[in-house]
Amino acid sequence: MATGLRVTVVDCGPLNVDRGILMTGASGKVEVPSSVWIIEHPKKGVILFDTGINYNVADPEAAEKYWGPGIRDAFGCNLTRDQVIDRQLVKLGYKLDDVKYVVLSHMHLDHTGGMCHFPNATFVVQKSELRYAWWPDAWLNLVYCLNDYKDTRGYNFLQLNGDVDLFQDGSIQLITTPGHTPGHQAMIVRLENRGPICLGADTSHLKEAYQNMAPMPYDWNTEVLSDSYTKLRVLENSGIPIYFSHDPKDFAEFPSNGEWAD
Repeated sequence: MATGLRVTVVDCGPLNVDRGILMTGASGKVEVPSSVWIIEHPKKGVILFDTGINYNVADPEAAEKYWGPGIRDAFGCNLTRDQVIDRQLVKLGYKLDDVKYVVLSHMHLDHTGGMCHFPNATFVVQKSELRYAWWPDAWLNLVYCLNDYKDTRGYNFLQLNGDVDLFQDGSIQLITTPGHTPGHQAMIVRLENRGPICLGADTSHLKEAYQNMAPMPYDWNTEVLSDSYTKLRVLENSGIPIYFSHDPKDFAEFPSNGEWAD
């Protein structure tokens, strides 16, 4: 296992949404983060897990054209320009070209918005997700934003078909967790001091939903998702904590904004 890994998380666009959108049967409002995880690898450089929301969405008028009419308001998105991943990285002292790899958990619009900032990085995505993003089922068109990736055909994509030890050193493992989308993947990061952690992305949006095996109404396939819940439960039962990208408590408990877990 590589030593010297460290991880921090930043919020690239809080969303104020109905809990019932995130967990079937829930009620009330909740503000959730749009987490982007920044990982420093001693040999491979800076790795991002997801990229957050596109900078155009910080402008309500531009968002109407970029995301589509009413979508910004529907998601309760009040993104500011300084919350976009490019400025978050600069604030932490990075240059954008420091990012060598971008791992996409999946390709929904709150995860792919920053792809445009990293044309020289290697993008790591499940092949099934990449293909689905270009031609999703009509009822899920709303959450895939072609504007985020229509100009990325010349990017370097590493298209996966299943679980993989990303650098073959035990440091970062990608595991398929489909259900929310066809090609959703989670990430296990093995830290020297903290021990292994699992970044569950949107396998579940709220920890409560995962604990109760309660999917969200917009999950692509709930039967497949149930198997992914079980896959994460096996990890959790072995002592590996799970952090979801939109769970407010998970975000609050993890070192953020340049405070590091190592």
